[in-house]
Amino acid sequence: MSSAPGRLEPLTQVAPEQPLHRALGLTDEELDRIRELLAREPNDFELAVFSLLWSEHCGYKHSALLLKRLPSEGKHVLQGPGENAGVIDLGEGEAVAFKVESHNHPSAVEPFQGAATGVGGILRDIVAMGARPIAILDGLRFAAPDHHFDRAVAGIGHYGNSVGVATVGGEAVFDEAYRDNCLVNAMCVGLVPADRVKRARATAIGARVVLYGAPTGRDGIGGASVLASAELGEDDPDKRPSVQIGDPFTGKKLIEASLELVDGGLVESLQDCGAAGLASALAEMARDGAGIDVQLDRVPVREVELEPWEIMISESQERMVAVVRPQMLDAVQRVCARWELPCTTIGEVTDTGELRAFFDDEPVGAIRAALLTDECPRYEVLREPQLTTNVPVSAHNRSPKTWIYEQYDQLVGSRTVRRPGLDGAVLRLRPSLRGLAVALQGPPPGERDPYRAGVLAVLGAARNVACAGGEPLALTDCLNFGNPEKPEIGWELGRAIEGIAHAAAALGIPVVSGNVSLYNETDGRSIPPTPVVGCVGLVADVRFVPGAWRPGDVVLVATAPGELDLAAEAALVRYVWKAAPVLTLAHDVSGAGLVQALREAEEYSGLEADVELPEDATGGQILLACAPTDVGRLGTKGLRRIGGVT
Repeated sequence: MSSAPGRLEPLTQVAPEQPLHRALGLTDEELDRIRELLAREPNDFELAVFSLLWSEHCGYKHSALLLKRLPSEGKHVLQGPGENAGVIDLGEGEAVAFKVESHNHPSAVEPFQGAATGVGGILRDIVAMGARPIAILDGLRFAAPDHHFDRAVAGIGHYGNSVGVATVGGEAVFDEAYRDNCLVNAMCVGLVPADRVKRARATAIGARVVLYGAPTGRDGIGGASVLASAELGEDDPDKRPSVQIGDPFTGKKLIEASLELVDGGLVESLQDCGAAGLASALAEMARDGAGIDVQLDRVPVREVELEPWEIMISESQERMVAVVRPQMLDAVQRVCARWELPCTTIGEVTDTGELRAFFDDEPVGAIRAALLTDECPRYEVLREPQLTTNVPVSAHNRSPKTWIYEQYDQLVGSRTVRRPGLDGAVLRLRPSLRGLAVALQGPPPGERDPYRAGVLAVLGAARNVACAGGEPLALTDCLNFGNPEKPEIGWELGRAIEGIAHAAAALGIPVVSGNVSLYNETDGRSIPPTPVVGCVGLVADVRFVPGAWRPGDVVLVATAPGELDLAAEAALVRYVWKAAPVLTLAHDVSGAGLVQALREAEEYSGLEADVELPEDATGGQILLACAPTDVGRLGTKGLRRIGGVT
């Protein structure tokens, strides 16, 4: 039990004319629970910390029980859910770290910075695993390709291009249902030696807690609780101060310094200082029983008179926290100095199990770390099925998307073998000829059934990887929904997770990381159920990746018979990635239909095809092309020849 700390400044900036805990997003019942856990009254500083760690964004309080349904284990899994990113063993001593996260609410308020800092945050999640980021993918859903959309695209390009990580894939979907709540989901993929994966846990008692990177300001304060875990409304402009400001050039230095620290064995663990700032980073590090004492007056700041609570929960970008043994401290500081990054010892790992904060040597808050993480409320969402009807699709979805991804640097890093434009991208695992196929996919435009949305997002991502010649190995997901406290939204969330779980199990691949973005509503209007799924797969030889069809090629369609027959869908995915070395082109037909898929293949290849369209199939379809002499190598089951390339 902790005694109440001393020095405290009231949170006047965040407390309107209502009780403080409600202004911070905590319910009356949650306040009572906090009192019970602490066995005393929390002070304002502690309430602010609880509000962030118990928010939907950090605590998953309406989704954690549902997420247990997802398969997360497998023979290739080195790290599953619960860390900054999932990690999969690629063999030959290599591993891939990857994750997708949302930055929806910030992008709805300020699209350029919201999208840019979404990219910056997911990059740091990958770095925190000790991995070098090699690729970015983005999933964008807006009402139309308007100014708001343009600014989000510009923000992604600004950060990714400046920091030097290739943007190689994703999707852009337009639907009026996202008019008030756009979706910006960012995925990052990184490489790390399989024996050097880092985890965000403080285990070395007496080690120093070091903060390095940009100084701390007021930008982003309350983002995780006030902005990312609540509905938007007419006062959206008032939330602009909650949107973080990104600096990609400092972000680049942070990446290089972090990887140098990991390469040199100078740090015990790393943690991104992102959502909920130091409060989340330190609580996550101390959750397994160790404690952390932090001296908040030592934190470098760029604004005068920051209060302790502001320093603790600021979401200022481009900051990392490291646990460093005392004998390594000088070496860590030299590395950071070489990269011109402030590096400050702000605390120490203890054996108390408490997260204790001080300012000018006076205590301002003390909470047992497990109360912030393990004791976060877990709510059973109410379920009320509702009728779902697919809606007409915007004509913008049928237009070429080349103008979008041409704004991104696709080749920086010299790994890109297959660029964006058709299904998955491929990155070479230098110096070998193996490759990594990556894709990010949501449900087809207009899909409103949550179970189908989950299934189709998984199958679409896996088919995209297969079309790029990759054997799908693992998934990451970002679940974008409305207010889970509403029975119909709770039902949507549960059904979508069931769909993802069933499809992943059928494919035999685990879900190893992800993010939940709820409360995507404005004035009570919710977005459609939008689970977005990323997939990574292994390419045996990048010299035999399908690309564009050629003159004289035969055009075929491979089909999974039946309506969402998951066994047949899984067989189709296996067939395509195994057949890929023989193919000149492979393209997922998806929900847009065969006519649209043919048009896209023609645009991508620069050559037209003369085909006879078959009747529409109810199952998954993949458009294939190969040389006439190779047709016999493809077999005949589920395969139909429909024409040729002129």
